[in-house]
Amino acid sequence: MIMKIWQRIGVIETIHVEAEMKATDLVVSCLENEGVEYVFGIIGKEVIDLGDSLSASEKITYIPVRHEQGAAFMADVYGRISGKPGVCLATLGPGAANLLTGIASANLDHSPVIALTGQKGLDQQHKNTHQYIDIQKVFESVSKWSIQIKAANTIPEIIRKSFRMATEEKTGTVVIELPENIAAENVITKPLAVKSLPKSVPASEAIKLAAQVLNQSARPFIIVGNGVIRQDAVLEVQSFIEQLGSPIATSFMAKGILPKDHPQNFYTFGFMEKDYVLRGFEEADLLIVIGFDMVEKLPSEWNKKKVPVIHIAATVADIDEYYPVHVELVGNLKETLPLFLANNLKAKPWQPSGGLKSRIEESYSIVEKGNTDSSLTIETLLHVLERVQTKQTIVISDVGSHKVTIARTYQPKHTKQLIISNGFASMGISIPGAIGAKLAAPEKTVICVTGDGGALMNFSELETAKRLGVSFVIILLNDSMLKLEVDTMRKEFGDSFGVTFTNPDFVKLAESYGARGMKATNLDEFEAMLIEAMNSQGEIVLIDTIVQ
Repeated sequence: MIMKIWQRIGVIETIHVEAEMKATDLVVSCLENEGVEYVFGIIGKEVIDLGDSLSASEKITYIPVRHEQGAAFMADVYGRISGKPGVCLATLGPGAANLLTGIASANLDHSPVIALTGQKGLDQQHKNTHQYIDIQKVFESVSKWSIQIKAANTIPEIIRKSFRMATEEKTGTVVIELPENIAAENVITKPLAVKSLPKSVPASEAIKLAAQVLNQSARPFIIVGNGVIRQDAVLEVQSFIEQLGSPIATSFMAKGILPKDHPQNFYTFGFMEKDYVLRGFEEADLLIVIGFDMVEKLPSEWNKKKVPVIHIAATVADIDEYYPVHVELVGNLKETLPLFLANNLKAKPWQPSGGLKSRIEESYSIVEKGNTDSSLTIETLLHVLERVQTKQTIVISDVGSHKVTIARTYQPKHTKQLIISNGFASMGISIPGAIGAKLAAPEKTVICVTGDGGALMNFSELETAKRLGVSFVIILLNDSMLKLEVDTMRKEFGDSFGVTFTNPDFVKLAESYGARGMKATNLDEFEAMLIEAMNSQGEIVLIDTIVQ
């Protein structure tokens, strides 16, 4: 800020004038104002001004990555774990297009992410210009907001609105396009003040009606989704579960709400087949749905009998024939659930018939069968991982058949200890996601579980991790196929086609990046290697497992 002193009729008057700065310096100042710690990306010609401005920041660490998709995945997982928007950067055209999968994934998984992209100058966009595509339009369908900066003085407004939109429920992605001629302009303005989002609660009449509907029910079943975790309402939902005493199941992305051995825990639902939890839903006379995202599983697939619903979420219910809402409690979950509990809710303890909980535990391989099974399968591997996990462990699942098994079998101790992509469900998230997780929670032990297909999509980010000095464990499930597709095609056609491949020597490949590679051929070897890897300090360790 510049102070100019004027003398007028014997009176000294001080006028504060904002300092002139380059537009990209203003962008960085606004990011700093929002509390941004990291920007993941690749700098190209059209964003060199922004790169230059980032180089001068004392608050933001710029992290060059090997592929823009990796940058988006890093920002995604960083945002999920930290609760603050992750930020990624790409140049125009192919650089921006490479962000698309990761941005779509973050948006459908409701992770707060801000993407910054370069663009040709405004004076060139009407022409058939080298590398030009309309980035704003391309990203409209995979973001909450996609905007081009057309005047440098609007930067503070656009960035403040972007962070606000990214963190409003349901959280998601915002894409900001900065033309290169705007980036190089000088401007006189400053960042806008950051204000916390207001927290709304349902009307008292709605809460009373919901209490009446609940108290009149005999067999309510509680369904919990990822919105509970996003809004930091885990303790509140746990209090609700304890008071009601009814069975509860979670979506893939909300695992860890209850301990594994909790008598009300009926684990996870949302599977294509053998979804035994749905039998409990069918016996219920009321579904209490809290913070559930329909993108994980449409009600037509889990509420075929159209059981009445109490909808509790930060946003209004989607209209759906198979989601017959009797009452909506729309508001911040952390504030809403205690208000609901204060309305003399009657306890509704009941158990679905036929020993359903035990059947789920057996079918989903949730309970270990002692030492009788020593084969190296995904299930036995997950049992080992579950035994050695601590409160400081974060597991990141890539996408593939193992993701479904993890959702069935693996039981984290707490929320945010298992990261599953289940909205867009894009392969390749685990290795870059491990980097984002480690930066968001450096004190945690991060383990990514990935198939060979997903691993090789972003394996080059091991160089990024090594350069940063972050450490994590990679459990690589090596079967030289896209197993989910192989199994699906064999069931449908009796054979599979186009879904098998050959693999490199993953141990040597890891070592070529400066990581440590090990190969497990049986379960005992795997357990010893995993414990050793988790106790190693400052190393990236890959355990190549030949799964059956």
